[in-house]
Amino acid sequence: MTETIRHFVTYTGIRLPFRLVNELEQHEVQNRNTFFRGYFDAQERITGFDMFSYGEIELAHHYEYHGNGKLKQAEITDIDGDVTVLEFDSDGNPA
Repeated sequence: MTETIRHFVTYTGIRLPFRLVNELEQHEVQNRNTFFRGYFDAQERITGFDMFSYGEIELAHHYEYHGNGKLKQAEITDIDGDVTVLEFDSDGNPA
C-alpha cells in the first residue's frame, strides 16, 4: 500500500475524518510551531494525521475505511496518550 505524507496548517469540519486544509510545502514546515502531518492512501483518502506543536505530537488520528469507502474506525490519541476508538457502520454512522 502506497502512503503519501503531506503537511497542512489546520483542519476543517466537525465530523470524522477531519479534512486537512491549507497545505504547506516541506520548506514551510521548518518555520512553523504548529502544523498537521497528514497520511493519505493511494485513493487520496486521509488515513490519519499527527498534530505537531513545538516539535511534539499533541493529537493523532488514524482512520480505517469499509470497502465502500465509508469510515469504519477512528483511533484518536490525545496529548496524554489516552486512546479513544470509535467504530462506524458500513454507512459511516457511529456504531
